[in-house]
Amino acid sequence: MPDVRSRRGMVDGLTTPVPIGTRLPAVLQEDDFLLRFVAAIDDTFAPVHLTLDALAAYVDPHLAPADFLEWLCAWVGIEPDQTWSVERRREVVAHASAVHRWRGTTRGVAEAVRLVVDGDVEVTDTGAAGWSATPGGPVPGEAVPGLLVRVRASGPVDRRRVERVVAAVTAAHVPFTLDLEEETS
Repeated sequence: MPDVRSRRGMVDGLTTPVPIGTRLPAVLQEDDFLLRFVAAIDDTFAPVHLTLDALAAYVDPHLAPADFLEWLCAWVGIEPDQTWSVERRREVVAHASAVHRWRGTTRGVAEAVRLVVDGDVEVTDTGAAGWSATPGGPVPGEAVPGLLVRVRASGPVDRRRVERVVAAVTAAHVPFTLDLEEETS
């Protein structure tokens, strides 16, 4: 399949929505050489103007060109898996803001793992905290903070990838345990 990125903007007969020649003062519009010169500039910048006009479509994961999704993944802090389909990449990028909103919480960890794994995800927090409602009273939950991430995947999973995702959305001081079960059919 030919590389689409090498052809983007290379459309024969593409006209600019902002032609320079028509915007020149009347006295300059009589100069044939100048009009041909600015027409060449128009041809050069037409793809730039049209891309900027369609910028909203480029940053919308549901509308962006397939080859642009890799950049969108990097933009929202997602490391795309090369095995993901285009539709899967679109879905991951579209849900990245929700994952970032809940970052550091059990819900955020579960959402982030669900984006990269097909299957059930359950995250349990130990509830450790450094304060108590009663002065001198016991600390709620366990004494040491931690997460247990249970994943029941419906197919093969790259364990290191899941560990990287959990580490990226968990607070640095909170250790986690990954319990990964892969269904084999």
